[in-house]
Order: sequence, then C-alpha cells, then structure tokens
Amino acid sequence: MATSDSADKALVERLQREEYFANETFEGIDLQGLELRDKEFYRCTFEGCQLQESRWQRTVFEACVIRGSNVTRARFLSTGLREVRFEGSKLMGIDWSDLSSNPELSFQECGLSYCSFVGLSLRKTPFLKCVARESNFYDLDLTDADFTGSDLGGSNFRGCVLLRADFSDTTGVFLDPSVNKLKDTRVPIETAVGLARNLGMLVTGFHDEAPKRVTRKSRPAP
Repeated sequence: MATSDSADKALVERLQREEYFANETFEGIDLQGLELRDKEFYRCTFEGCQLQESRWQRTVFEACVIRGSNVTRARFLSTGLREVRFEGSKLMGIDWSDLSSNPELSFQECGLSYCSFVGLSLRKTPFLKCVARESNFYDLDLTDADFTGSDLGGSNFRGCVLLRADFSDTTGVFLDPSVNKLKDTRVPIETAVGLARNLGMLVTGFHDEAPKRVTRKSRPAP
C-alpha cells in the first residue's frame, strides 16, 4: 500500500513538473483540487481517475480519452480539447464556456447535469446516452450535433443553431423555435406534442379533448 501511495505521489509530482505527455495511461490517480497549467497531453488516457474540482489552465488535450472518471466541477480555462472523448464519466457542474475556441469533443454515457455550455461552436458533437438534466445550452452552434438517447429534463436551449441536430430518443427536451434556429431538427414525438401544446394546440391521440362548454337550458316558464 505504501508503495502504491508513493508511486501515486511521484506521478502527481511529475504531472506538476513536466509539460508534455504522449501515449501514456493515467489510471486511478487522484488529482482532486489540483491546479495544472501550460501542459500538453497527446494520445493519453485517464482511466478511473478522481479529478473533482481540478483546474486545467492553458492546457491542450489532443486525441485523449477520459474514461470512467469523476471530473465534477473541474475548470477548463483557456484549455484546448481536440478529438477528446469522455466515456462513462461524471462531469456534473462544469462550466465549459472557458474552453479555447472550436473544441472537438464527444460524450458517451456521461453525467452532464448542471453544466453550462455558452458561446461555443459544438458542430457535430455527440452527446450520446448522457444524463444532462438542468444544464444550459446558450448561444451555441450545434449544427449536426447528436443527442440520441440522452436525458435532457429541465435543460434550456436558447440562441442555439440546431440545424440537422438529432434529438432522437431523448427525454425531457423542449426546443423553442422562437429563440433557436431549427431546420431538419429531429425530435421525439413527445417534444413535438409538447411544443404544440405550448402554442395552444391539442394533438389528437395525445391530449385530452378540450371540454365542451355546456350551456344550461332555460327553464320553461311556469
């Protein structure tokens, strides 16, 4: 046990000291609350790591994978993400808005609740089978983004370009065409029905029939 702790400590010290890492796997390391800046990771994998509230500043991740890790409330400040995959990881409460421009990332089976995505180009970004409840998606280019199978309950989309975005099999998603740009956007039937209801329409087979107004017959004169 002591040997393992010593190895972990040495690895953390190395991460703090060195600037470039390539083709390495970091497994089970604990970087909670640690601040790392001016680093570059190329083709690296973070597996089962504890990265809660870690701070990454002016760092570049290229062709990297973060799998089965807890990254809750981490900060990515002026950080570049190029071909970065998040798989089966907890990413709750992250403000992704401070990323470097034009990030290239994907999410699969991740927890993305309470996150903020603001002012980014996320064209073709996959959000597959994720739980992203009560998150904010504001002023984004989500052209061709794929949210298939995700839970978006309570999340807000505003000022987004959603051309050809795919929300197939999502739950809890509501898209307001008055504050977003939609064209060829795929949505589940529940979303379309909810939008119709919001616009004052009732869809036959999905909404109860509007109650008919019953007029009381006048009593015959005595």
